[in-house]
Amino acid sequence: MSLLSQPLLAEYSISHGLVLFAVFGLAGILMAIIGYKLFDKLTPGDLHAEIFEKKNIAAAILAGSVIIGVSLILAAAMNG
Repeated sequence: MSLLSQPLLAEYSISHGLVLFAVFGLAGILMAIIGYKLFDKLTPGDLHAEIFEKKNIAAAILAGSVIIGVSLILAAAMNG
């Protein structure tokens, strides 16, 4: 296959790009939520209850760090 027979980037429509953006965005959000829930299940205690019922700021910082870490891994996996 020659280089001339491959589609150029300009040949893709904006709607195609928006559909891919939505699909990858929703997939990334869903996987980040699954990663957070998995972390919550694998650690002792209930992280969700610690954050929302007991207002534990340290648990909220930990949960945010987990979500950021999972999101970074997902972004690297989707790009490469």
